[in-house]
Amino acid sequence: MKKTLITLACALTLSACAPFPRQKPAAPDTVSGMRFIGEQRLPWRQEFQGTTVGGLSGIDYHADKDEWVMISDDRSQFNPARYYRAKLAYDLQSFKSVQLTGVSSFLQPDGSTYLTKEEYKRKNGVVPDLETIRVDPRDGSIWYGSEGDVTLGLDPFIRQATADGHYLFTLPLPPLFTVSKEHKFGPRNNQSFEGLSFTPDGRTIWVSLEGPMYQDGPEPTPEHGAVNRITHFTRDGKVLGQYAYPLEAIPATPGEGKYADNGISEILSLSEHRMLVMERSGVQADDGSYKDYVRIFEIDTDGASDIQQLATLKEARYTLVKKRLVLDLADLKLPIVDNLEGMSFGPLLANGHASLVLISDDNFSKTQVTQLLLFELIP
Repeated sequence: MKKTLITLACALTLSACAPFPRQKPAAPDTVSGMRFIGEQRLPWRQEFQGTTVGGLSGIDYHADKDEWVMISDDRSQFNPARYYRAKLAYDLQSFKSVQLTGVSSFLQPDGSTYLTKEEYKRKNGVVPDLETIRVDPRDGSIWYGSEGDVTLGLDPFIRQATADGHYLFTLPLPPLFTVSKEHKFGPRNNQSFEGLSFTPDGRTIWVSLEGPMYQDGPEPTPEHGAVNRITHFTRDGKVLGQYAYPLEAIPATPGEGKYADNGISEILSLSEHRMLVMERSGVQADDGSYKDYVRIFEIDTDGASDIQQLATLKEARYTLVKKRLVLDLADLKLPIVDNLEGMSFGPLLANGHASLVLISDDNFSKTQVTQLLLFELIP
């Protein structure tokens, strides 16, 4: 009788007695095109549960809960480092609404919230620059990445947390990703971990740098592209492979003495060796305003050189990953394409095709917007 009661209890509370059956949004093996469905925007500096919403740099879909997660890159300046939960309503014809449903602060290993730059000067801990977020397909925990800070000597990291933000694990990284204040090696400041994706089976993880490391060559310009690294990890941090990705040249010329860049802002795995890559470029005009250029590529690492043993890519011989343009968002003629930094598959649409959502980081600026763009993926 006791065994029967235990069995019944497990049946009623499955998640407490056995691993919950994970569901994943189905992704195509390859993508031939993207059809734009619609857009939603969040109000500038919207207040939600005692926090200021903004800086949304990553997004992912939690299929078991039919819920989305969105990470803020607020460096604990407005509120402690955090992520939001939301419900998105859409179908094949329209993008209907976005409703925030919750917020959780990420905690450091000692249980405290992450620090501001001012607090870092007098306390132990880390100043976060959180740029990417994924729901673990095995257990629903949250993985997230920080770019670190070269000026403060803070290395980038990938960490795992519970759904309510409590620290679980830090992915071990090779010395290659250690920052250098002398700018001789390691990731460039604000150009480190921007992309993170589990493979469809959830067994391994891809991590991408936004731009080239100091030792690998110059940044892209309007005249030439650059090369950065995409790394394939096991869940416990073993490097399975590392590959050279060819960044495009900056697609427009900035104003005299003004800023421009181009880099990977997110990746999304299609298979063990294929993924979607979002390149985002910001170009400053003479009047100081910015225009963003965003392109989605499909890449394949099969046949590319494993470069993990190359200390520098300068003058090295290697084979780049294969790359194909899927969509240039400029072709959509939208009123604005803002600073898009997050990308995630969503639930299947009524015709069986996968949905894809992009999200922009407004940098908490009144001159920018938090936009979510919805697409149908054409397999």
